[in-house]
Amino acid sequence: MTKVFQKTKLLTDEVMHYCPGCTHGIVHRLVAEAIDELGVQGKTVGVVPVGCAVFAYKYFNIDTQEAAHGRAPAVATGIKRVHPDNVVFTYQGDGDLASIGTAEIVQAAHRGEKITAIFVNNAIYGMTGGQMAPTTLVGQKTTTSPYGRDKDHCGSPIRMSEMLATIEGSAYIERVALNNNANIMKAKRAIKKAFETQIAKKGFSMIEVLSTCPTNWGKSPVEAMEWLEENMIPYYPLGVKKEV
Repeated sequence: MTKVFQKTKLLTDEVMHYCPGCTHGIVHRLVAEAIDELGVQGKTVGVVPVGCAVFAYKYFNIDTQEAAHGRAPAVATGIKRVHPDNVVFTYQGDGDLASIGTAEIVQAAHRGEKITAIFVNNAIYGMTGGQMAPTTLVGQKTTTSPYGRDKDHCGSPIRMSEMLATIEGSAYIERVALNNNANIMKAKRAIKKAFETQIAKKGFSMIEVLSTCPTNWGKSPVEAMEWLEENMIPYYPLGVKKEV
């Protein structure tokens, strides 16, 4: 029998802990495939966060470093400066990158650090119980906004890609989504291009991935995909925000 598809060797055989319908597993596969195709497994280092992906080091068959909540860009900066020929990436959720780690990601981009951030945006705090995040949409209900996010009280959801694209040190910023096969393939190409940008030493790169959280959204996996397409993409439009 001809084998037409197989799991990349860059993922381990560890059973993932993610909730049913969570798209972290898809992002893991895309990152791993990009590293595999670029042939940089032996010199790639991942920095994993506090959040739903806290155990990501179990799933990638590469060197990884755990970081304190929000501090992945700082840790990645240290690794990259000590080992400038390595490919270094952070893997962060919206609470990790856009809330407690806002200063770290902004300053890494400002300095033009030659690292790549994989930013998984599911518009909610996942691991800690479904609280409102900086990316939670107006009107979206969470455990800390049971009547929906109030713009007058909490402000508008932050668009990290657009903000970081204004910074001179950023070289490649793109927002992608995982709501259908076509967008998943675009996401893979974007992640690979971000790594290529780093390898070419052009500057900071980030891929924002619109993802789902069926458990904390209170939806089935299918409903969550529909909600992402109908609500998140209109507010967080897909596409390249900056390329140099």
